[in-house]
Amino acid sequence: MDTLQVVILALIQGLTEFLPISSSAHLILPSQLLGWPDQGLSFDVAVNTGSLLAVIIYFRVELYNMAKAWSLSIIKRESDDESKLAWWIILATLPAVFFGFLAKDFVETYLRSAEVIAFTTIAFGLLLWWADKTSRLELTEYQSGWRKSLLIGFAQALALIPGTSRSGITMTAALMLGLQREAAARFSFLMSVPVSLGAAILVGKDLAESPEPLDMHALVLGTSISFVAAYACIHYFLKIISKMGMTPFVIYRLLLGAGLVVFIALHN
Repeated sequence: MDTLQVVILALIQGLTEFLPISSSAHLILPSQLLGWPDQGLSFDVAVNTGSLLAVIIYFRVELYNMAKAWSLSIIKRESDDESKLAWWIILATLPAVFFGFLAKDFVETYLRSAEVIAFTTIAFGLLLWWADKTSRLELTEYQSGWRKSLLIGFAQALALIPGTSRSGITMTAALMLGLQREAAARFSFLMSVPVSLGAAILVGKDLAESPEPLDMHALVLGTSISFVAAYACIHYFLKIISKMGMTPFVIYRLLLGAGLVVFIALHN
């Protein structure tokens, strides 16, 4: 890849990872629509690491408090809101881990296409709009409970399908279960930490066994840009979500999906 492609793909990853519009879809589309070469496994790991570092640093206080409370809940059997939230985040991670192991190869072989992305972008965009407009929006993330957390976790597993959006489907499920918009977003962002860590470890293992040459300039630049873009995205998204709602992101998804349908029709 040349420098321009590195910058664009890193920005795409950073800006779309935590918005409900699907980062995986946007990373697949340049090769599908522009004929760019596949960015490769090492670059995917790099830009995902940048996004992961952004959410860890942004929520460093919350994550520290949760980790401390979770440890005490095991060692001293002490339970509070932070420890409960930590356990719920862990519980919500399990479905994605389970289905990720089962479906990873199938998804990468058969579902990474513009047709699939067009369908999921529109369908799950409409579901997000419905959830945002009809839900009670009453609960905080500390009131989610283990049942709601597990349901959100099963929703997260659907994000294995390109175009679904991990952030989008988890926020949709959280809204449908009564969480406030900000609470749904925070829960979704916190859920991304164990999932992204696990994915980085698995993909990193594949990378270590791959003969693919490493372009350190592209990797360092991509990681840095993805980190800055993702950090800014998290910060401003949490500030505006209560005022804007999900409608702007739904409109974007519908336009993107419609554009993909037109593109597919013209090239078939």
